[in-house]
Amino acid sequence: MQFRTQIPISKSNSKIDYNSKILSIGSCFAENMAEKFDYFKFQNETNPFGIIFNSVSIEKLFERICKEQWFEEKDIFFHNERWHSFEVHSDLSNADRQELLETLNKAILETNKQLKEATHIIITFGTSWIYRNLEKDEIVANCHKVPQKQFSKELLSVEVIQKSIQNTINLIQSLNPSINFIFTISPVRHIKDGFVENQLSKSHLFTALHFVLKTEHLKRNTEYFPSYEIMMDELRDYRFYNEDMLHPNQIALDYIWKLFSENYISHESLTTMQEVDEIQKSLRHRSFNPESEQHQKFLVKLQQKINQLGEKLPHIKF
Repeated sequence: MQFRTQIPISKSNSKIDYNSKILSIGSCFAENMAEKFDYFKFQNETNPFGIIFNSVSIEKLFERICKEQWFEEKDIFFHNERWHSFEVHSDLSNADRQELLETLNKAILETNKQLKEATHIIITFGTSWIYRNLEKDEIVANCHKVPQKQFSKELLSVEVIQKSIQNTINLIQSLNPSINFIFTISPVRHIKDGFVENQLSKSHLFTALHFVLKTEHLKRNTEYFPSYEIMMDELRDYRFYNEDMLHPNQIALDYIWKLFSENYISHESLTTMQEVDEIQKSLRHRSFNPESEQHQKFLVKLQQKINQLGEKLPHIKF
């Protein structure tokens, strides 16, 4: 007897392996998945401009990356003793104006190179709600605690989201025609927007994204991973949430990753993942007697495993 509804997941046509180069962009769920890629030592780069939630801000960043449009002084501002850009997350903000510009432009340069070499790009959309800076009449990726009266809050229409996703695909594909796209919608609910408003926001994302995927799948390798559906249906219980009852907890993230890896990662790489996992757990092991002969033998054996894996896959470092 089944006590839960299982989400059917299509096997990927372009599976990820240890030679793949992955770029992950988007909401905080993108960071959750990237932590798994990092733990298992895949070649992964994540959110070079910090967490970005909406499709228009993601499109704007890819326009900068693909066309190498540098950040200039007009693109940054000073607030609360730090320099910021409305186009990126506050993690990149800096007390020094020149350092911020250098950091942002270095990120453009490096991400442009990574995008040209990437085999897979994973894009996670979080919300359709955006804030528009009234002075510049521009959608922002982050408000940086600037007073709310300087923004209007809007719900992006399905048409606008659809166009921004399509533009993002076109921009990336112009730089790297053979890249594989994996799209997903974050399972994190943005309840601060309101319960009904969150559902409306997610529904706009679903409608826009699936319309694009329906038209794109014949032309390019675009796939959809149902992380939102897994969280809402298979993990339909608050024991799978953090204390805020909004974000997936570690059990949920582990389960979603398990389903992702079973369907999107090559069979050969799953064996390597087990080896990496054993080494990672051994590295975290703390001996009661570090000087004992038994522990020294354990360390020698562990180093042998690391060396053997390094010979097969030189990019893996512990």
